[in-house]
Amino acid sequence: MPSLGELESAVMDQLWQLPTDGSLSVREVQERLAGRDLAYTTVMTVLDRLSKKQLVSRERVGRAWHYRPAASREQLTADTLHAGLDSLTPDDRRAVLLHFLEDASAEDRDALRAGLDEVERRNRA
Repeated sequence: MPSLGELESAVMDQLWQLPTDGSLSVREVQERLAGRDLAYTTVMTVLDRLSKKQLVSRERVGRAWHYRPAASREQLTADTLHAGLDSLTPDDRRAVLLHFLEDASAEDRDALRAGLDEVERRNRA
């Protein structure tokens, strides 16, 4: 996932709160960020940048563009992790994963074990 600035993150947070088939216009995003006192053109620029980064998709609805996340927060985070690991040799990849696991909390390690079990069950089916 490309790095996001503070405002880009705030906009993505609003889009990720939508139902899977939901979308928001620039004005609706601006209203959801009302505590920030942002100009319409600022929100429009942020959404345009997110579109160019392929983090949101947009479609014309009447005269306005409506935006939706290109993928879930979880999927984009997983894609980022894969991209980082894909550039490594197998030995380096193993070392990175070991460093990650050494710093992981007991809860995160439990979640990883459960996730591995689930993936293995799916692959056997």
